[in-house]
Amino acid sequence: MTDFKKSNASREIQTNDHNAIDAPTGNVYEAIAIIGKRAVAVGEEIKQEIHDKLEEFGVSNEMLEEVFENREQIELSRFYESLPKPSAIALQEWLEGKIYFRRPEDEQN
Repeated sequence: MTDFKKSNASREIQTNDHNAIDAPTGNVYEAIAIIGKRAVAVGEEIKQEIHDKLEEFGVSNEMLEEVFENREQIELSRFYESLPKPSAIALQEWLEGKIYFRRPEDEQN
């Protein structure tokens, strides 16, 4: 699991140098495909982490009729909303060389 709390990925939109992005593969489209797959994995990890933490605030069927605020739950939601997007985290990991990729056709030769 990645520690998203320590990610230094940008929270705003920013322009990136495509030469830096495609340097490891030599093909910008292949690099974007790899980054996209990692972004999906990061999104799933964040979703699972949120789901696990929100289970602690589980509501029984009897309490569904009542509407109440839970401060801890609100703070948890705000924290995860403030995290960088999964695509920004994946791009930052790619630029830092933290994503491993391989080409199956290269292994066959």
